[in-house]
Formats: sequence, C-alpha cells, structure tokens
Amino acid sequence: MAGSAEATLYRWVDGNGRVHYSDTPPVTFQRSGGAELSKQGNLVKRTQSETERRAEAARQEELKREQIEQQKQAQLDRALTQTYTSEAEIDLARDRALEHHRLMIRSAEIRAEAVNATMTELRERIARSEKSGRKAGPGLTEPLDQATRESLEIKRVIFNNEEAMQKVRDKYAADKLRFRELTARAP
Repeated sequence: MAGSAEATLYRWVDGNGRVHYSDTPPVTFQRSGGAELSKQGNLVKRTQSETERRAEAARQEELKREQIEQQKQAQLDRALTQTYTSEAEIDLARDRALEHHRLMIRSAEIRAEAVNATMTELRERIARSEKSGRKAGPGLTEPLDQATRESLEIKRVIFNNEEAMQKVRDKYAADKLRFRELTARAP
C-alpha cells in the first residue's frame, strides 16, 4: 500500500495536442517531454522536450555570448580610460594615425604626376608615328601599357588609403564618444 502511494504518474501531450496520463511513460517521453506526478497530482519532476532542450541550450549560448561581449567591452573601456586622459589626446592619436595614410597618398600623387607625364609623352610619340604613316612599335606601346597599369595601381593605393583614413576617423570618433560616456559617469 505504501509503495502505491509513492508511485509515479506520467503526464504528456501527444503530437495531436491531447493530454495523456499513465503509470508508465511513453517511449517518446524523453523526446516529447512531460511531467512526472505523484499519485496526489503533485509535480515531482518535469522532463523537457527536445525542442525545449534545444531552446534552452540556445538561450544559454546567447547568455554566454553576451557575457563574453560584456567582458570584451569592459576590457576595451579600461584600455581607453587608461590610455587617454582627455579627448584632446584622442584627437592627437587620431591625427598621428592619419598621417601615415596622408603620406602614402601624397607619395602616390607625386608618382601619378610622373606616370601621367610619361603616358602623355608616349601617346604624343605614338600619335606622331601614326600621323607619319608608321605603326607604333612595341618600344612605345609596351611602356604605355606598363604606365597605364601603374596608373591604375596608384589609383588603387590612393583609394585604399582614403578608405583606411575614413576607418581611422570612425574608430577614433567612436573612441572619443565612448571616452566621453565613461568619463561622464566616473565619480
């Protein structure tokens, strides 16, 4: 008699949404989930369905990811406040970081002027040759092709450095804004 008072009753919902009760769990109990009840109907243990377990695992993974992001942000905040004492220092660091790209662009522009002059001269020589009825030889066309390729490469270098400068500006603007937020909160 005492054994039957402690017996377990199983409650589950089938695929059609009907609720079932039984003294023995169904074979799908671990997959579909359900509840173990005492004979008095009190909840003894709840078994999650596979879907619930996956959802819980995803929720735990998201919480873990959020904690990692918070830790990274805290580390970045510490580095920011330990590196700079004012917004003016952030501006100076930005300007130093931009200077490298400015120099690369200026160097490329100077080289572009020389390449463009060479291309102009080669085109003029080819035009004179063709005007006199002769076909321009490889001594003129090959250097022009090479100068054209170099001109395109110079444009790519300038473009890449301009993009890099924008990224530097954006990064330091974000750092400056975050620094402002952090120092406004500081006691």
